[in-house]
Amino acid sequence: MKKIDCFRCQYFYVTWEQANPRGCKAFGFKTWQMPSQVVEESSGQPCMQFRPKPMPENNNNKKGWIA
Repeated sequence: MKKIDCFRCQYFYVTWEQANPRGCKAFGFKTWQMPSQVVEESSGQPCMQFRPKPMPENNNNKKGWIA
């Protein structure tokens, strides 16, 4: 089965806690592992809350300052 990439999920976030640097807003927990791995280990099923992050529009017609 395909592994879920939490970095691409809109509910994933990085915390300031050294012991628990990763979190899941959908399930409301922080962990040192990838949240999808914790969900799968505890429930036996892949994460059902995964939602892909919205991708920014690639608009090449924008003109502006370039650093």
